[in-house]
Amino acid sequence: MYWSVFDAARWAPSANNMQPWRFIIARTKEDRERFYPFIKEGNRLWCEKAPVLILIISDTEDASHAFDTGAAWGFLSLQAKKKGLITHAMTGFYKDKAREVLNIPEKFDIQALVAIGYQDRKELLPEQLQEREKPSPREPLSTFLYEGTFQK
Repeated sequence: MYWSVFDAARWAPSANNMQPWRFIIARTKEDRERFYPFIKEGNRLWCEKAPVLILIISDTEDASHAFDTGAAWGFLSLQAKKKGLITHAMTGFYKDKAREVLNIPEKFDIQALVAIGYQDRKELLPEQLQEREKPSPREPLSTFLYEGTFQK
């Protein structure tokens, strides 16, 4: 089931078809435990319950690496939802430590950490996290959509 989310990411558009995204996945207990030391405490809870962790990185040799990798992450996330999976993207981790632990070359930017799995019952979460288990509000279009020129 998980492979289809990576296949969806593979089909994301990229400038000059460079496909600068890379995904380091942790599916085994041993691999997931390798990730834990670089994850900040507040995010460890999400990660310790997830069957799959993904570190998303991008090859900086491509000028649009961050933009294109964001597109790939979007495709991955949408496919996960279609398959009944939940994704939880995070930036609350220590990038330098992740680079060291996972042996990531300097030419790659570290973008995000993602926990992926099936949603469980909200009641199993600590009380402070239960309150967050609802759709996030979205800004109205008028706050970010401009016509012709940037407007305040």
